[in-house]
Amino acid sequence: MAGNAALAWGEQGRAFLDRLPGTVASVVHDWHLRLEEPFEMNYHWVSGVRTADGAHAVLKLGPPTADHLAEEVVALRHFAGHGAVRLLAHDAVRGALLLERAMPGAAAASVVPERDIVATAAIITVMHQLHRPPDGPVALPDVVDRDQQSFVEHLRRYPGDHPFPRRLVTRALGLVAELRADVTEPVVLHGDLHHDNVLRASQGREDQPWLAIDPHGVVGDRVAEVGAMLYNPDMLRRDPALVALVPARVEQLADGLGVSQDRVVAWGFVQAVLSEVWTAEDEGSRVTRALDIALALEPRLA
Repeated sequence: MAGNAALAWGEQGRAFLDRLPGTVASVVHDWHLRLEEPFEMNYHWVSGVRTADGAHAVLKLGPPTADHLAEEVVALRHFAGHGAVRLLAHDAVRGALLLERAMPGAAAASVVPERDIVATAAIITVMHQLHRPPDGPVALPDVVDRDQQSFVEHLRRYPGDHPFPRRLVTRALGLVAELRADVTEPVVLHGDLHHDNVLRASQGREDQPWLAIDPHGVVGDRVAEVGAMLYNPDMLRRDPALVALVPARVEQLADGLGVSQDRVVAWGFVQAVLSEVWTAEDEGSRVTRALDIALALEPRLA
């Protein structure tokens, strides 16, 4: 976690890590929690906890000034437990979130690829539960504005075909403006809805057997949500067998969301290219399965 936090947030990340032991101790004391085993972590510090009444919950800590935590809070409050875990408490000063714990908590990734249709159906169900228009102005970025900015910055930084073909970014940049023109009712999106962020929750939430965790929080076309699940799970694994799942996923997503396959393909392409842009920003020349998905979808663009 240390390297990722410092890479993602620079001085904020280093300060967060320096203060982490004291922050954990103070939040656990003030919220009357009992720590359990910490989870595997990438950027944030995350651990299972028990509340004062013995309930299972999750404690998540990050840099207090980082945008991601604030946007996660906005999104979770908007979702209000519909398709996502509930936000139980929030301390903006210490960058602390207390979250409902999905139980038993197995990720949709656990059934891929053997039962990929089941994982895709679970994610579609969660999409339907999550996607509601905001009640008013909401402090979340617009998905198209975010994507366009990332594409423009990448084209400025990389004038050629390194670390991956420039034409993909140019095409994605043109597509997002076209896709925005057809949106009549923007909704609050999870923003990173993939197989490892959708967990089984059949214990205690029988009405919603799958719940999303870790929303990024953006606003826009509900079909934009399909992107992350097309190049996941385990996007670092460039396995042709996983790429081969995409046509069936596209068909199932289009049917499940009641939209055209062309629109699923377009948003899937845009978000796959965006993922590679972000990877290049963080890791330079490394590429992932998102590139393979973008190349597979490119011939299908209308």
